[in-house]
Amino acid sequence: MGKRRLALCAGVLAVTAFGPAACAAYAADGGDVSVVPAAPAPGADIALRVTGCDAREAVAQSPALVSAARLTPDDGDGLAGDGRVRSTVTAGTYTVTVACDGTEHKGTVEVVRKHIPAAGAEPSAHPSPVAPVNAGGGGAARVLADGRERHGPGAAQTVVALALAGTAALTVHRAARRQARRGRGTG
Repeated sequence: MGKRRLALCAGVLAVTAFGPAACAAYAADGGDVSVVPAAPAPGADIALRVTGCDAREAVAQSPALVSAARLTPDDGDGLAGDGRVRSTVTAGTYTVTVACDGTEHKGTVEVVRKHIPAAGAEPSAHPSPVAPVNAGGGGAARVLADGRERHGPGAAQTVVALALAGTAALTVHRAARRQARRGRGTG
């Protein structure tokens, strides 16, 4: 999946996950230019999409963006591309303009200030997992911590392995004998 599609899909998932308020902000101006997420912080990456444009390429511009964003055809009936919000932009609502086939399409992006927790305040979510995951060496560590060390397969596993190896050897031997008989009979 391309970077643009991945960014657009991730953005749509984010909008869906944040509920009706985010969806309302997504379509607030009723224009045919959409920005995902609709309320990014300064320095954030955004996905832009315009509908109703028959061109093969367009450019989205906004005072909130670092530079003009190039839009190319997406899977639907529009053009899509990526942009980045300037890290120095102040919070507020900015117009996004896309010039396409002599028509100007407009939308908005509402830049929000970054949330900086107060000094000494506890974060509302843990910055990393709080429970161990049984994967890789982590799962093996519990077995080793029991103090029981296992060295190689047990007797039952050895018997099964030898029986399987013997069956395989017998099958190969029989196939080779059959092949040899066929070779002698046709010569």
